[in-house]
Amino acid sequence: MLQNKTTMDRRSFLGLGATAAVAAGAASLAGCAPQTSTDAQLSDTGSQGNTSAAGTADWLGTEPEVAQSDIVETIDTDFLIIGAGTAGLAAAGAAADLDMDFIVCDKANQVPETREYLGGVNTSYAKENNVVVDEAKLLNELTRYASGKCNQKLIKLWINESAEYVDWVTDVMKEQEKEVYLDMPPEHGTGGTDYYVPYVQHLWEPSYVPPMRNDVIAERIASQGHEILFEHEMVKLIHADGKVSGAIFNTKDGYKQINAKNTLLATGGYAANPIMMQALQPAAVACCTASSFNPTCTGDGIKAGLWAGASKDFEAAPMVFDRGAVAPGVDAGYEGNGMDAVLRGTIFQENIGSQPFMKVNRHGQRFANESTPYDFICFAATYQPGGVWCQVYDSNMMEDMTRFETVGCSRVVPYIEMGMTFDEYTAMSQESGILIKADTLEELADQLGFTGQDKENFLAEVERYNGFYDNQVDEDFGKEAYRLSAIRQAPFYGCWFGGSLLTTIDGLRINENCQVLDPELNVIEGLYAAGDVSGSFFSGNYPEYIVGVACGRSSVEGRHVAKQLAGATA
Repeated sequence: MLQNKTTMDRRSFLGLGATAAVAAGAASLAGCAPQTSTDAQLSDTGSQGNTSAAGTADWLGTEPEVAQSDIVETIDTDFLIIGAGTAGLAAAGAAADLDMDFIVCDKANQVPETREYLGGVNTSYAKENNVVVDEAKLLNELTRYASGKCNQKLIKLWINESAEYVDWVTDVMKEQEKEVYLDMPPEHGTGGTDYYVPYVQHLWEPSYVPPMRNDVIAERIASQGHEILFEHEMVKLIHADGKVSGAIFNTKDGYKQINAKNTLLATGGYAANPIMMQALQPAAVACCTASSFNPTCTGDGIKAGLWAGASKDFEAAPMVFDRGAVAPGVDAGYEGNGMDAVLRGTIFQENIGSQPFMKVNRHGQRFANESTPYDFICFAATYQPGGVWCQVYDSNMMEDMTRFETVGCSRVVPYIEMGMTFDEYTAMSQESGILIKADTLEELADQLGFTGQDKENFLAEVERYNGFYDNQVDEDFGKEAYRLSAIRQAPFYGCWFGGSLLTTIDGLRINENCQVLDPELNVIEGLYAAGDVSGSFFSGNYPEYIVGVACGRSSVEGRHVAKQLAGATA
């Protein structure tokens, strides 16, 4: 049964913070990983040499050597899946159904956190709601977002095969009495800007309440007689003469070699690797204050693929959300060095940061249109002092947010209608003392850290912004009238923000069958990649208005590889 978006569980929404907080807290452990010494350097083209700024950073290291005498166990399989996240479990789910001989390994001790949103195009649930996605327009919108730096055939793979995957997942989730619903964005979801917002996001009710989608798939795989080998950290791929034939893992019992006819890398991106982030994603680092990433995503698969002769996307593509709440005076960027470096914020995501309230820099001045995709304000902040901004609103904030009617995971209207309070919505920043509350604007300015001319600028900016609201015209940046708000009714609120880093979505270059390519774009025999370890789909940033496309493409890619190897694709 297809459910309407307004049936979403308010408790589920509030519980999202607890779920992701576990991952954010664990992220600090990522700094415990040893730093690999190196005598080789890699440019962002995926070839040896120093041809760009990214190439000057020593992040790749040399491929480890493991003596055959140190390997305590050798296993043979037809299909090796490295990574038990969204892409890996999609592949394993298909492989189990198709009775393939396969093994799944993951370096964590359990299934990673699940992002519940899942993008599917023209699914049976969309059709039940008389929703038709223009597939050609969607393809070209994603291509435009990537500035053409993508493989359109790979994008079409997601568009063409996502409906079948959503159907499969829905049947699996029904066994846990969790029903799917299509999240229908508001008619003006982008704030009136000219973006294509297709109805593709699917969730399972109640969302963010265990068991999660990936846990259900893992349990189903186990019931079919397939064990996931946890605490298996990939050391390197086994490769020779342009062919990959398995991988070597470090386990609690020693090194293990798994020989495979075909190997799928599904190890995620490199958001938890500050060395790679500083080398390859300086713009993201310059605006991020907090982390929402999986702490196991340290770029292992990307480095192993490069050592095996693969190529990588030329340009970075981070997924950054505007929700990294911090105290006044905290700068964006890392604190510490090497793999011990950490982002300074302690709040992984404060969702109100994505609401289009007035935002100012440290000089008390607006610097961008606040009604844009999540990462736009983050990247705009790299041109501002400290890479951060301050968001300001008054006691009418709940009424304002109802009028704003944003799209995606910032969409809060259904929860307001179910009785969610402001205190519940901003619990993390209130409990930490980061959210500032004051009875006057002058007092608010003082507590936010504005002094001297900056304080005068701030107070003048609020007055000017109130004038825009009165006249329903933003003369400075053209924000839509219905997303303007007055700042007049005490108490007043303010909070400083930077970006929250979720993941990286640039990776190994692949073709439309997810086969990994070398720098000359030849297929590396026996090697596949799916999800965030792979590239060729995004470039520059994440197309936020095509909600759920990240998890959707990861799932479809993983499933496609398994079905193709089993001869089950069309």
